[in-house]
Amino acid sequence: MPKRKQILLTNDDGYESEGLHALIEALSPLGDVTVVAPSTEKSACGHSLTLTRPLHFIEISKNFYKLDDGTPSDCIFLALNKLFSREKPDIVISGINIGSNMGEDITYSGTASAAMEAALQGIPGIAISQVYAEHGKSIDEYGYTLAQVTIAMLVSKIFAGEFPLQQRKFLNVNVPPISPEQSQGFKVTRAGNRHYGHNAEVHHNPRGKEYYWIGLPELSWLDTEGKITDFEAVTDNYISLTPVKLDMTSYEDIQRLEQWV
Repeated sequence: MPKRKQILLTNDDGYESEGLHALIEALSPLGDVTVVAPSTEKSACGHSLTLTRPLHFIEISKNFYKLDDGTPSDCIFLALNKLFSREKPDIVISGINIGSNMGEDITYSGTASAAMEAALQGIPGIAISQVYAEHGKSIDEYGYTLAQVTIAMLVSKIFAGEFPLQQRKFLNVNVPPISPEQSQGFKVTRAGNRHYGHNAEVHHNPRGKEYYWIGLPELSWLDTEGKITDFEAVTDNYISLTPVKLDMTSYEDIQRLEQWV
């Protein structure tokens, strides 16, 4: 009898997230699922590890743990140390994130960071995000059905063959806010370029002390005519598949920099 595949899951929305539980439901038929997720929301924490305080595994149920105040990267790093010390999982999936992770947002993303950590450890990694419109209205209307179908299809294909990317690379998936019947299929994309502002609301506490709350930036993108980006694909009702590498070297600038020096 063939050995069951080992699937490690995490997210950055916290262990109670509906997106995470939708992911568990989608992948449980494909292998043995282990979950290590943050105890609270860790959105936009980037690829950060916790070095200044101890962390604790808290068992919620069989093969389901929350990591007390840990980041998604902590979850994968410590899961490999504690739960998979003898044999690595076959794949790491992070998500289903509530909201997009497109363009340069990948650098902020806690969802993407968990897939990055898997790539660093030599394990196939996928970050999957459910794009929503009108501040979550599409989640209420369509749920995570298309994202569930998508991730089950991708993982099944990987288990039947091989991971399509080389070492130190991961797959970033963004699912449009539509039903499966409305989907145009998959589109392989590059990461787009987003317009960024610096919106932050200023408030005062009851004692008059000023504080700031970073706002949600507008989801708008630079013109990329002739180039298929994640944003354009999702806008056209395609599921965006973006290969991401951890090597951030700007190779095209090496010669220019050598001449400048």
